[in-house]
Amino acid sequence: MLTVAFPAAAMGTNCYVLATGRGQECLVVDPGIGVEPQLREVLAELALKPTAVLLTHGHLDHTYSVTPVCGGERAAYIHTDDRYRLKNPYDQVSAPLLAMLEQQFGKADTWREPEDVREITDGETLDLAGLTIGVRHAPGHTEGSVMFSLDEVPDGLPDEAEVSSSLLAGDVLFAGSIGRTDLPGGDAQAMQRSLRDVVVPLPDTTLVLPGHGPATTIAHERVTNPYLSEIQGRPEA
Repeated sequence: MLTVAFPAAAMGTNCYVLATGRGQECLVVDPGIGVEPQLREVLAELALKPTAVLLTHGHLDHTYSVTPVCGGERAAYIHTDDRYRLKNPYDQVSAPLLAMLEQQFGKADTWREPEDVREITDGETLDLAGLTIGVRHAPGHTEGSVMFSLDEVPDGLPDEAEVSSSLLAGDVLFAGSIGRTDLPGGDAQAMQRSLRDVVVPLPDTTLVLPGHGPATTIAHERVTNPYLSEIQGRPEA
């Protein structure tokens, strides 16, 4: 699987581009703040044609560029429980942060919803751009946070990587940490359930492509991530 990842211009949000190969249709995952120039370069260099945008959740740092990337021709996919966040994601941003974003990237009143928004739910399978993507609802960071699973792994990984599938984890799971739960719509108990019921059962050979920071694996996080260690050592409630 052709996989390109690069950080947004603010907040270090990872934007991913996925395709079966050069010159093919592709998916754009979490187009955050200021990604458009670099995204255009990636698409031109690899002759890729975006066919859809996948959103792991509705926070502004993951959705900021969704409407221009969709461009009236492509659908944006988001979980039903986070659909409301696309009406105006600025509503969930603190005043100081909003002022900074407006100064650097434009006024809030320029926000427009994508013309075509598709609501997704847990367990759904999406067949897009020649790829099959599983939807795993994992609330806690937001009500509608999801992780996208694929049986493919990025091209060019070394043999010793020992991974057999990929997980676009959004802000559910990071290398050594998890997404915060103290923002509006966050829920610490829901996050604990998501870690226990959705993350912990994943195979060790799962490559984790998080919303922020470096890639990791479930095997590595199982033994190094304190949040997973806590969950694995706790009896089910």
